[in-house]
Amino acid sequence: MTNKRWLAVYVKMHHEKKVRDKLTEIGIENFLPVQTEIKQWSDRKKKVERVLIPMMIFVHVDKDEQITVIRQPSVLRYLVLRGEHAPTEIPENQMDKFIFMLDFSEQPVNFSTNELRPGEKVKVIKGPLSGLEGELVNLEGKSNIAIRITQLGCAVVEINANMVKKIELQE
Repeated sequence: MTNKRWLAVYVKMHHEKKVRDKLTEIGIENFLPVQTEIKQWSDRKKKVERVLIPMMIFVHVDKDEQITVIRQPSVLRYLVLRGEHAPTEIPENQMDKFIFMLDFSEQPVNFSTNELRPGEKVKVIKGPLSGLEGELVNLEGKSNIAIRITQLGCAVVEINANMVKKIELQE
């Protein structure tokens, strides 16, 4: 049984990738949500990694590693909910779904801190996100699947409505 848990760490602006690389180098499991995009300049195109949640990286740590992380240059603090003193733990299943969505989505994933109205619980049955469970939401007239990260907001990716099925709630 591991005592590791997912925590969100605030880092200095534009230092997310440096912190990710340093944590990886010292053997601390981490996750920086990025997506590769093609940027167009007047004279060329270039693939770049876009950080999905600016100034934040996720770490999977035990108590000792938690101290090591906070001592790193460019690390500011842990995400702590109002009125609490300890870093906020992000549920393992929410992180697993978020990582799966980023790894396998063929569409750009966006992250919204707006509270989405709860929609139908659905499971993706076709395509690269097959097996992913989340909420079906309508944004700007398009079907999207949302994965809630309770303390932060929602990761959202556009999906064709015929690629999902409603999850029947067991009683």
